[in-house]
Amino acid sequence: MNPPADHLLHGLAANPALPAALLDRLVALVVERSTRPGPGDEPSSGWLATELAYRPDLDPGRARALAALGEPLAVLLAYRGRLAPADVDPVRQPYAAVALLDAGFGEPSTARLLAAHPETAVRWKLASCPGLPADVEDSLAADPDAGVTAEFALWAGPRAAARLARHPHAEVRYAAAGNEAVGPAALAALITGDALPPAASCRVCDGPAVPFTPHPYAAPDERELRPDASCGGAHASTVHETRQRALLNPSTPAELALAHAGGPATALRRALAGRTDLPAAACARFAADPDPAVRAAVAANPATGEPLVRALAADAHTEVRRAAARHPRLPLDLLPALAATTRAAPEPVPRLAAATEAELARLAAAPQAPVRRWVARVPTLPRELAQELAADPDASVARAVAPHPGLSQEALHAMAARHGAQVHASVAANPAASGALLEVLAGHEPPVRKALSAVAVHPNATAAALLPCLADGRAGPSAAAHPALPAAVLADLLLGGDPALAEAAAANPSLPADLMAGLWRRRTR
Repeated sequence: MNPPADHLLHGLAANPALPAALLDRLVALVVERSTRPGPGDEPSSGWLATELAYRPDLDPGRARALAALGEPLAVLLAYRGRLAPADVDPVRQPYAAVALLDAGFGEPSTARLLAAHPETAVRWKLASCPGLPADVEDSLAADPDAGVTAEFALWAGPRAAARLARHPHAEVRYAAAGNEAVGPAALAALITGDALPPAASCRVCDGPAVPFTPHPYAAPDERELRPDASCGGAHASTVHETRQRALLNPSTPAELALAHAGGPATALRRALAGRTDLPAAACARFAADPDPAVRAAVAANPATGEPLVRALAADAHTEVRRAAARHPRLPLDLLPALAATTRAAPEPVPRLAAATEAELARLAAAPQAPVRRWVARVPTLPRELAQELAADPDASVARAVAPHPGLSQEALHAMAARHGAQVHASVAANPAASGALLEVLAGHEPPVRKALSAVAVHPNATAAALLPCLADGRAGPSAAAHPALPAAVLADLLLGGDPALAEAAAANPSLPADLMAGLWRRRTR
């Protein structure tokens, strides 16, 4: 049974080599289905229209035709820069107009119109847009809805941010406390309460709900009232949360934050322990913290000096030792012990990325395989060292160095033959892997699924390497979309019973124009 034609149309819509005439027909089909939908057309046309909206060759006329089909599409096209201000009516499609402003394409007159929009959620979305005119900012700062003003307080620049930190509504102050544009003096007032008039209201005394119900196209409010939220007239819960948030603000001077960071608030200590402007005494205090997450934060902190790094590298907790390995000035003599007791994250150790060639060569000859494995992950590893590590007898070391672009074909073939399936996926990820090598990797029995996935997207993959990938559920669609597949194989995939493979084949840029035209003729309507 042939796959449904809409799968094929979706593939065509994503095909970068689609002829202009067929693109016009697809746009016209979406418009027709939207104006005169048949059974099941509406969701299918929506997906097809979205696929078309992502095309880089969408000209203004086509973009306007798609934008007229509904505001969600207009918002997407606005963010992608496919619409001009003249293409969007801010009265009929206010969210698309906000999207243009948010993406930097809108007009000041549109911002002024939207600042007075009767729908609160429109003004809420507008509040986060950059580069708003000063009079629009003043309007948002004085908006009758506290939720709109709070959203603006989160994004406001220095001109308005300090003023909003003194807003009568406690929720606006809470938002301003997280804004880095708020100056140290205003943040100090939020922390200490000095020279700050009491707030007149908060979300607790306003009621448990957000002051407005966001429009379906607006982002949902993520700040919900905590179960223990309370207000006895002094808005205690929000004032406490505001203080904590201001303490975490990077613009708050470290001395002020540390002076008010006592108590059992572990999350606060964790955040402060990562500040790069910590004095030595604070680093020492955090290094002795009973919470391993706090010790881990200070272990990776560039402000932490060598004696403390050495102590934290011997910490009983694995996460602390792993964090110490990420310290940018980690003493290299600690690497053997850390590598032996800590499973490093996949990313390279920062100190190794900055190591000299002599330091790397010495560590690459270390007797401990974990040390050599950490060296093998360095992306700037000299080609000669990469070649040496490619011949390492330990499969984990070879696997770590396999993606290095400086490896020769001989080294890659030898590595695959020596270690087998253990390194196939990493070898296949090497950008210099030849088509012949990829054929060997793809033809391995039993199949190595991760290797097939890497082969399926490799630019050097040949048709012979891609054919085994088509039988794998994960790698198959990527292989079907690979331009190295011959037309005859693509034709078979289009007629096959697997919709995912058929759609990927329809999106293949090597699909001949006559086959594309044939898919159009098989459309459902």
